[in-house]
Amino acid sequence: MDNDVSAGSNTTTLGQLALGLTLLTFGLGHTRMIDGLTEADAGPLAAYVGGVALFVAGLLAFRDRDGFTGTAYAGLGALWFTWSVGDLGSADAKGLFLLLFALVALSLTLGASGAATLTRATYGLLCAAMLLLAVASFGDSGALAKAGGWVAAVGGLVAWYAATAALAHWPTTLTGRAAGRGVTATG
Repeated sequence: MDNDVSAGSNTTTLGQLALGLTLLTFGLGHTRMIDGLTEADAGPLAAYVGGVALFVAGLLAFRDRDGFTGTAYAGLGALWFTWSVGDLGSADAKGLFLLLFALVALSLTLGASGAATLTRATYGLLCAAMLLLAVASFGDSGALAKAGGWVAAVGGLVAWYAATAALAHWPTTLTGRAAGRGVTATG
């Protein structure tokens, strides 16, 4: 393993932590794994941690001249805040919002080509989760909503790990060389 923990600034770490916790809570609410916990219960966390804190992290990234991270965090912060305080009305309106959220996440996934692997994985999982949840909302599918919830929860764990790894100086990448026959510990 490579100890590549220069995953970014404190702003990036704050953003990853805010996105990770929000996405994990949002995802677990959709899985209904915890008795009585629904996606609506993620609302306050999504408003303040996913919305406000992530938006502020985006503004700080812009100040540091990091356009991609600023765009990602400010955009996601605005979306989380809107989801948490907005009245989305019908299932189709909710599905449309989630589909638009998935498109933003797709743009971030494609735009993160030069970013760390964990960052790309987080945005990719966010995109997949929002797409699954949008289709579940349009089709009124509880099973698909649970699947989307699990994908969101895994995405949240990936973002949380990336933030924790940066703070704790844990490894975030694997070396490209697999150990095999004739390979020793020294190379």
